Amino acid sequence: MDVETANWRIEKILTLEEASARAEELKKQGKKVVTAYGTFDIIHSGHLDLLEEAKKQGDVLFVGINADATVKEGKGDERPYLPEGMRAALLAAMICVDYVVVIHAPYHGGVASALVRAVKPNVHVGGPDYGPPESWPEYEAMNDVGAYGHWVPKKIFSTTELIQKIRSKNG
Repeated sequence: MDVETANWRIEKILTLEEASARAEELKKQGKKVVTAYGTFDIIHSGHLDLLEEAKKQGDVLFVGINADATVKEGKGDERPYLPEGMRAALLAAMICVDYVVVIHAPYHGGVASALVRAVKPNVHVGGPDYGPPESWPEYEAMNDVGAYGHWVPKKIFSTTELIQKIRSKNG
């Protein structure tokens, strides 16, 4: 990455293995662990709403993000607009986010399932895109680890809609 990262909160960015160990420590301390995930390509108010709501569900929030190759798989070759290191750093800078994990797994269900299986959260939070928890691709993983699903059904904004709006104004 060709940017100055000295002031970034990179200590909040963990590998999947580090996140698993840290979550286990926190749960032993009696902390309620929460997970959420997404691409977070162009951070906007909808992301902030989701993450703030996720943080309210417990004590510590782990946010999983799709690795660059995973984003390309799910959203096409022109995405992501920001590389995974920058996306992780933007999330790590948020007060509501305690830890960020870049995950290399299949786009459809793989990232969320990998996060849930590694962190074993008390609560896993999902946004409006997939409907209620029992319809989420990671629902089986949630059941396997005993995680409750918290659904944030409101959809105020999406990255795809933002990109379309920008393109229509510049086209």
